[in-house]
Amino acid sequence: MSSIIKVNTVQDQDGNNIINENANVITVGDAGDTVAVAGNVVKTNAVQAADAGNLISQSGTTITLGASGDTVEIATGASLVGGGISWQSSIVTAATLTAEAGKGYWIDTTSNTCTITFPGSASAGDQIILTDYARNWATNKITINQNGLKFQGFTSPNPTYVINGQSVDLVYSGATKGWIPNSDDDVQNKTPQAYTIEYLVVAGGGGAATSKAGGGGAGGMVTNFGGSALTIQGGTTYTCTVGGGGLGSGGPNPNPGGDGGVSSISGSDITDVTTVGGGGGGQDNGTPNKFGRDGGSGGGGGFPAPTGGSGTAGQGNDGGDGYPDGTAGGGGGGGKGAAGGNAGSNNGGNGGVGLSNSITGSAVFYAGGGGGTTETGGPQGTGGNGGGGNAILSGTAGSGTANTGGGGGAANGGQSGGGGTGIVVLRMDDANYSATTTGSPVVTANVGGTGKTVIKFIATGSYTA
Repeated sequence: MSSIIKVNTVQDQDGNNIINENANVITVGDAGDTVAVAGNVVKTNAVQAADAGNLISQSGTTITLGASGDTVEIATGASLVGGGISWQSSIVTAATLTAEAGKGYWIDTTSNTCTITFPGSASAGDQIILTDYARNWATNKITINQNGLKFQGFTSPNPTYVINGQSVDLVYSGATKGWIPNSDDDVQNKTPQAYTIEYLVVAGGGGAATSKAGGGGAGGMVTNFGGSALTIQGGTTYTCTVGGGGLGSGGPNPNPGGDGGVSSISGSDITDVTTVGGGGGGQDNGTPNKFGRDGGSGGGGGFPAPTGGSGTAGQGNDGGDGYPDGTAGGGGGGGKGAAGGNAGSNNGGNGGVGLSNSITGSAVFYAGGGGGTTETGGPQGTGGNGGGGNAILSGTAGSGTANTGGGGGAANGGQSGGGGTGIVVLRMDDANYSATTTGSPVVTANVGGTGKTVIKFIATGSYTA
């Protein structure tokens, strides 16, 4: 049989309430009392404020702190463990730092660079913030030691930050991509990868001389298209220098033709790819200037019977020789595909043929030699296929075609042609193209449906991989 005691209030011997019930509200203790719970355990699904708003509530395994519209404040001097960022009060000035998840660091690189080692293990959502305390990262960079974990999907190279005043908010996303910058100004790729490219480099063509003179030699030409690709490193800038054409000469007793300019690809992590400008054509009777000048391809020799200039091995060929007869003329400039033609008893030498290359998606001839001239009514030398200029008896001879490196054609009387400017072409997978260039090159994506991007530098510029 059960027993029931019904009462609204239980008091101690001094008349103070221990338990009081009023309109379904049960009060434990009285004003000023301390209520001790045996075992320090209170079981409840909600703790509420005086206005009945939840301070702490639980539903299933979800525990909610505060209610909608509330502001949850952490007391001054208190630390929140397991959530948010705990900013460190000490300014980091050392050359190394071992960072911990959930912390923010002020990094002062006024005196030195700083290498920051990240945790060797991390969980999704872990966060670390690094801030340039003294705006000196451009002078002394910070480097993040990934400690075996990925950063934007890669384990190397270690990212560096080099912008003054930068603040980097990094969140760990998981094993696949690892740490990912979460700040608007830091979402660029900081772990650029190496990849391969193909190239074509043609130097400027040589200019021609005047009066029974030799044609200009073609600019030196090198390429790895269809061969061994060149490896470049993401984030590195490569300068692409395009050589100018050599000047053609004119007037009585003129100078020899001018040499073409060097073209090249240069970068901090590669052996520079350099081509030699085409040699200028030799002039009439101008000892020693009657000899064709050496170059990528040699210039043609002038009257009487001097030899053509020498070409550079792997880049071009020799210029043709002049003819000894007083009514004859000069040799043709050398081309990438063949040496310049020798002058005959009644004709100027033809320019050497250039070489076809399809790196741009279409077959194009480059680096043809310029034609030599004769003072007779016989045939004047024709320019080699690849931008070489044609010779002329009088008037203005043909110049080398721009961006082919072709040599200039010679004029017996009048103005001889200048050499054509050079060109630098880069070719890479579409996915690798960074879109960071200077010098306004011509860029074509997915050339011929190959998935390749082609960058044509027709003037000096740069590409950042």
